[in-house]
Order: sequence, then C-alpha cells, then structure tokens
Amino acid sequence: MQPLLLVSEESQFLIRILNGSFQTLNIIKDRVFHAFGDLFCSKANLDVIDTRQDNVVQSVNREEQGSNDWSSKGNNSNLEGDSRVGFNVLDAMLKHSLDRLKCMRERVSSAEAGISNCNLEINFNRDSYVIRAMCLDGKLGAALSLWCNMIQHSIIPDGITHNYLINGLCKKGELEKAEWIVRGMLYRGPSPTCATYNSLIRGYCLMNGVDKALNTFSTMANHGIIPSRVTCNILVHALCKKGLVEEAKKLFHKLLSKNHDGGSSDLITSTIMMDGCFKNGDTDQALAFWERMLKEGIKVDKVSYNVVVHGFCMSHDVGTAYKYCCEMLKLGFLPDVYSYNTLVGALCKKGKTSDACYIYDVMTRMGVTPDQITYKMIIQGLCINREIDRAGCFLEYMLQKSIIPEPLVWNVIIDGYGRCGDIEKASYIRDKMVAFDVLPNIFTYNALIYAQIKSGNLFAAQSLEKEMLLCGLTPDSVTYNLLIGAACNLGLIHSALQLHDQMLRKGCQPDVITYSKLLKVFCLQGMMKEADKLFGKLLASGLAVDHVPFLILMKRYCRMREFDKVFDLYQKWLVAMPR
Repeated sequence: MQPLLLVSEESQFLIRILNGSFQTLNIIKDRVFHAFGDLFCSKANLDVIDTRQDNVVQSVNREEQGSNDWSSKGNNSNLEGDSRVGFNVLDAMLKHSLDRLKCMRERVSSAEAGISNCNLEINFNRDSYVIRAMCLDGKLGAALSLWCNMIQHSIIPDGITHNYLINGLCKKGELEKAEWIVRGMLYRGPSPTCATYNSLIRGYCLMNGVDKALNTFSTMANHGIIPSRVTCNILVHALCKKGLVEEAKKLFHKLLSKNHDGGSSDLITSTIMMDGCFKNGDTDQALAFWERMLKEGIKVDKVSYNVVVHGFCMSHDVGTAYKYCCEMLKLGFLPDVYSYNTLVGALCKKGKTSDACYIYDVMTRMGVTPDQITYKMIIQGLCINREIDRAGCFLEYMLQKSIIPEPLVWNVIIDGYGRCGDIEKASYIRDKMVAFDVLPNIFTYNALIYAQIKSGNLFAAQSLEKEMLLCGLTPDSVTYNLLIGAACNLGLIHSALQLHDQMLRKGCQPDVITYSKLLKVFCLQGMMKEADKLFGKLLASGLAVDHVPFLILMKRYCRMREFDKVFDLYQKWLVAMPR
C-alpha cells in the first residue's frame, strides 16, 4: 500500500510542473493518465486506486484552471523550453516509478519463493518424523509406503530416517527389503553410515545368517566405512552364540589392535567373549578374559559379574558363584534379580531347595523383588522334591504380590498333588486358576486325568476328557494313553479299543506307548492273533520302536513255550534296534 501512496504523490507533483506548458498541457495530461492508469490497474487493490485517481483528477482540474489563467497572460517565447523541461521531468519520474515497481515485484517474488521453500522443508521434516514414528510403532508397511512416495517425488529422506526404516525391517526379519534400501542409498544417497550396516549385520545375526553378516562386514571397507566397536560386538556375540568361539576370538584380537572406542566398549566385548567361553564349557579361557580386564584396569560392572556367576553355576560350581557374589557386594555392586535367579536356578537343579528358599529370603531382605522366573524355578524345584504344600505357599506369595503365574506354574502344582493322590487339592488349584482368569490347557487336564486314574476313578477321568472337548481342547496322545492304559489295567478291552478308534478319528496318531499298552492287554487275555496283527501295524508305522513291545510278546510266547516265535521276535528286534 505504501508504494501506491508514494506513486500518487509523485504523480500530483508531476502534473503541477506540467501545467506550466501552454499548448502541450492537454496532450501531456492524457499521456500521464494513460501511463499511470496502466500502472495502477496492475495492482490488486482497485478501491484505493479509484480513490487516488479521483483526487488526482480534482487536483489536475484545479491546476488546469489556474494554468489557463496564467497562460492567457504569459509569453509564447518560453513554450519550447517549458515543454522540454516537462518531458525530461516526466521521463525521470516514470523511470523512477517503474524501477520502484520492479523492486516491489522482485521482493514479492522472493517472499513467495521463500514461503514455498519453507513449505517444502516443513513437509520434508513432517514426513521424515512420521516415518520414524511408524517404524518405532512397528507400522513398517505404512512407513515404507510413505518412503517410496517421497522417493517418487524426488524427495530423499535423510540418513537417520533411512536407518530407522532399515532397523525396523531387520528386527522384523525382512532383510531383503532392508538390503534393497541400502543399495538405493549407495545409488542415490544419502550414503550409508556405520549404524546402517550395524542394523543390517544385527538383522542377519538374529536370523542365524552369520555368513551373510560377515559378508556385509567385509563390504563396509569397500564403501569407505570403518567398522566400529559396536560392529565387533554384534559379530562376536553371534559367533559365540553359534558356538564358533575360536572365530570370535580371532575377530576380537583383530579389532582390539585398532582401538576404536576403548573403555566401556572394551568391557562389553570382553564380557561377550567370557559368556561365550562359559557356555562353550571353556571356563579357563573365560577366566583368562576376566583376568585380562582386571590387569588392563578396565572397570568391570554388574553385568560382568553376572556372567561370571552364571558361568560357574552352569559348571555346577555354586560355591565359586557365591564367592563372586560376595565380591560384587564388597565393590558396591548390589546383585540384581538376574544374579539371584542364577543362584536359585542352580540350587534347584541340584535339589537344594532349602538353600534356594534361603536365597529367596535374602533377595527380599535386600530389596530385590522376585519376578516370575524366581517363583517358577522355586515352585518347580519344590514339586520335583515332592514338597507340594511348600510350593503352594509360594503360589500364594505370588498372588499376594499381584503376580499372576503362567499356566505352567499352576500345572506343576496340580500335577504334584495328582501324583501324591490328593485330588481335592488338585481340583482346588484348578478352580483357583480359573478364578484368576488363567484358562486351563491340555496339560492341566492331563494332570487331573492322571490324578483320577491313579485313584482308580476311570469314569471321572473320562468325564474330564469330555470336558476338554467342550472347552475346545483336543486330547493328545498323552490323554488317550492315560485312558487306554487305565482301561487295559481294569481289563476293559472293548473300552480300550473304542478309545483307540476315537484317537484315530480325532487325527491323533498312536505312539509306541499306545501300542505297548494294547499289546499288553491282548497278551494278558490270550488274544495272540490280535496281538501279532497289532505288532505288525507297529512295525509298519515307521515309529522308532524300543524294547518294550518285543519284551511283552517274547515273555508271553515263552510262557506258552513257543520258542521259535521268541527267536523270530529276537531277530526282528536286532533289525529294528538302531546300531
């Protein structure tokens, strides 16, 4: 608006000067109006222009009247000079006004270009942030689609956005797409970084593709990328996990000399090597890495001690594991739940459940909250030692702390009570399991069926089998073997055969235990033709036959004094048994 006001003021000044001319005044006035009319009409605000034009017309009329009065009295000899002066002033003012208009248009164009560039930058940043957010949320399909859309519009996301996308694809196992994106980065940019290759190498290692990971590692140098200590850690961990400890050691010593990061990274690599050696059974080599860290002054942390404790527990040296736990405490490292779980698991495997319960008391007094794994190991250990009531107490501890056990924990206690013949407590645990919204599974019902069968209640066991079907669970071979075995023990051959037929109709294939139980009842009932026919089916089934079916038939034929058949069975046994 301000340039328009300036132009209007200049036009009024110009017209006052031109009124000094006599005969050329009207011509000049018309030209001025045409020139400035074109100039003002190019602007958007016509209301302002019309107002300014009215003011100009009124001013020109007043000046024209005055000039006519003056010209009637003036001298004709100054006409040419006045006309030349007027045209010079007009040219100067027009040139000045046009220059100002040009500058104004350039400023507007520059502002519009700046706004456009700003919008492009905002859209670019927005799309990049959206891709990263979707990768973090696991929405890789949408992220990849948006990335492709940006590429099609010649908008190349930055390296960080590419790394988010590659990392997400590698975690999901879509390594071909990740590798395709890396090839695109090499072709169009941005150039891949060490973090890019680390994600790709980690993805191959997670998918057990260590060979491809090593190939990718070897191509990094071809693209001018120096592997970092993180790259080394990924590969060393993958090699150790696969049992290739010697190859891991070679890579470890090769990269040690390059001193990539040092410090904590050296600690991480050495800890990975220690863990690999312990799991490979090489305790001496693991301790050599431990001594090297201490000798070089590397500050070990809680994780390193946990690896050592876990290593000695795997080698059943719980006493040395205790020693390193005490050393942790002296150095100010409080053992965490992983440390205590390692000790609890080792003690339960050795049958020392009282010591495991003592460790549980220690960790609670130290302010370390037991987790699902702690309770699971203790309850399993107690049930194996037939301390079912004590295991039930730990179940109550879990529920009091609002820790809902997984079905396996409930099933272990139910099975423990069932093996002890305490059907009432087994059913009580099952009811409590349902009350806490944990649905019984096939193992739960098998444990209850076993408990009923052990008590001699076949009818209740069969009722549980029907209840399984109503709950949408399909009985497995264990279920049918329990029921068939119970029917055979009671001499109910017809019921056992019915269960066998039902088993086949349900698509559950009999195993060696099934055939052995049926063979036993046939032999006891003297039904040797049926026994021989069933034995033939067993040999033709392709199952790995053990010694039990052969011994059942051989014992029966020995009692029948048919030694030729016993010898034939022995010959078949030698052929069937693996060498």
